[in-house]
Amino acid sequence: MKSIGVIGGMSWESTIVYYRLLNQYTKRQLGGHHSAKILMSSVNFAEIEAFQRSGDWDSSARILADEAKKLEAAGADFIVIATNTMHKVANQVQEAISIPLLHIADATALALKENNIQHVGLLGTRFTMSQPFYKERLEQHGITVSVPPEWHQDVVHEIIYQELCQGEIKAHSRQQYLAVIDELQQNGAQAVILGCTEIGLLVQQNHTDVPLYDTTDLHAFAAVKFALEEK
Repeated sequence: MKSIGVIGGMSWESTIVYYRLLNQYTKRQLGGHHSAKILMSSVNFAEIEAFQRSGDWDSSARILADEAKKLEAAGADFIVIATNTMHKVANQVQEAISIPLLHIADATALALKENNIQHVGLLGTRFTMSQPFYKERLEQHGITVSVPPEWHQDVVHEIIYQELCQGEIKAHSRQQYLAVIDELQQNGAQAVILGCTEIGLLVQQNHTDVPLYDTTDLHAFAAVKFALEEK
C-alpha cells in the first residue's frame, strides 16, 4: 500500500471528509482492520484565502509546493491537494516534487466518462468557475463544461466562503444551489460537478434528480485506487 500525502486545511471541514473517505474506501477494498496510510499537512487557510483574494497565486503555489516537498521527504508516495480551487497551482506543485500529484479534475473526468457524460455543469468557487485552469483540464478529456451566469457564480462563491468554510449549513442556501443546478440542467448539462470540496456538505444526491459528481468523493476514491496499485 502506498502512502498518500494530503495537503489539507483548505478548509479543514472538507479535509475531515477526505480523511474519512480515504479510510472508508481502503477498508471497503481490503476489509478487516485496514485503513489508509496517510501523511497530512494542514495549512492555515486564512493565509491561502488572503492570497486568493489578492490574486497572489505565486505565493500560494510556494506554500503548497513547500508542503508537498515536506510530505515527499516524510515518505509520501504521491500527493493529493484536498481542494479544487488550489489546483490552479497544481503544475507548480508537481514541478517541485518527484512523486506524482493526483489531479482532482482528472479523477472527476474519469468518472464522467465512465458514465458517458459529455456535457457537465460546474459549481465551485468563483475562481474555479470563471478561470480556465479547471474547465480546460476537463475539456482535455473531451467533456463540455457549462458554468452559471456571473450573478449566480457570486451567490455560489459567497455561500462557500461565508458559510460552508465556517461550518454553517443553511437550508435557504441549499435551495439557492438547487435552483442553480436546475438551471444548468435546463441549459443542457447532463450532470453537475460539485467542484468545491465543501459543497458536498450542503448538497447531496438525495436533494435533486440531477446527477451530481462530488469531487471530494471521487478524488478520495481515485487516491485509494492508486494507493492500492502495485508500486
